[in-house]
Amino acid sequence: MRALVQRVSEAAVRVDGAVVGEIGPGLLILVCAMQGDDAARAAALADKIARLRIFPDAAGKMNRSLRDTGGAALVVSQFTLAADTTRGNRPGFSAAAAPDIGRALYEHFADRLDASGIPTARGIFAADMKVALVNDGPVTLWFDM
Repeated sequence: MRALVQRVSEAAVRVDGAVVGEIGPGLLILVCAMQGDDAARAAALADKIARLRIFPDAAGKMNRSLRDTGGAALVVSQFTLAADTTRGNRPGFSAAAAPDIGRALYEHFADRLDASGIPTARGIFAADMKVALVNDGPVTLWFDM
C-alpha cells in the first residue's frame, strides 16, 4: 500500500460538483493499492497512520496523533501514486492493483480507520474527483508499505 498523507486545516472532495466528503482539522490521505497488497497490509497502514504523531503538543512539537487531537480523515483513492516515471514522458501504472482489488483494499483501509474511532470521510473510488485542501504546516508524508 502506498499513501500520501497531508496534515490539513480542512479538506473536501467533490464529484460532479457535489461534496461527497469533507473534514475540518485532520489528515487528507491519498491511498493506492499496489500489486501484491492484501487486507493485512491495508490494515497495518491504517493503524500506522492513526498512531502517527504529527500534530503539535502544547510545546509546539509534533507529538500528538490524529486520535489524540480528535481530528478526522478524508481518504481518497489515488491510483496515480503507483506511477512509474522511469521511462519516457508518459507514466505507467502497471504497479497498481487491479481495480476490483484496489477498491476492496481502499474500502478496507478506510473502514479500519473508521473502526479505530477516527471520523472518516471518503471520496468515490474511480470517480473524477476534485480535491481541495488547506495544508497545515505544511506537513506532507509519503508511506510505502
